[in-house]
Amino acid sequence: MTLTMYGIKNCDTVAKARKWLENRGLAYDFHDYKTAGIDRPRLEAWVAELGWETLLNRAGTTFRKLDEADKQNLDAQKAIDLMLAQPSMIKRPVLDLGARRLTGFKPEIYEAALN
Repeated sequence: MTLTMYGIKNCDTVAKARKWLENRGLAYDFHDYKTAGIDRPRLEAWVAELGWETLLNRAGTTFRKLDEADKQNLDAQKAIDLMLAQPSMIKRPVLDLGARRLTGFKPEIYEAALN
């Protein structure tokens, strides 16, 4: 299984997830969507699979700094547009297992998914 982790290099949660994978000898590719971006079809597929409510990081600084008008009346399309414009609004990390994706990092969820 080829794993791909999507996130931002300087994110503490991403660092913990990367260390967890490395400590178990699990190889993965890393895609920094802050520098490499994210394409609309991939983001739309993630939203279809996971839900925009799960994927949009509303607790982060980037979202909190938005104008109130941008935070109102959120739906899937508006959330996708926001995440494309500011990839740091995507919850991280997103771990692509091939057949499915995991969002965020909880060691017990990674353990269950990868064993």
